[in-house]
Amino acid sequence: MEAKLIGLGVETFKLALYLSLPMLMAGLVAGLLISIFQATTQINEMTLSFVPKIIVVVAVIIFTMPWMMNMMMDFTKDVINMIPEFIF
Repeated sequence: MEAKLIGLGVETFKLALYLSLPMLMAGLVAGLLISIFQATTQINEMTLSFVPKIIVVVAVIIFTMPWMMNMMMDFTKDVINMIPEFIF
């Protein structure tokens, strides 16, 4: 039973990583591109780096929402189906 609980914890961390990775990567790429643009043009405006990253991350969230919901629903179903194994 301990192995199943540890496996469930590992799966939970993997799911959290999979779900957050698209937003983190999009923010990273957008930040890198904006930083390169600011370095080449010598524009040092804070809102120029902050607002586009938020817009990109929100767009990625909207685009990947069906995939994220399906992964979360599958994981939730699996956890609910495991409840009888942990009770007895």
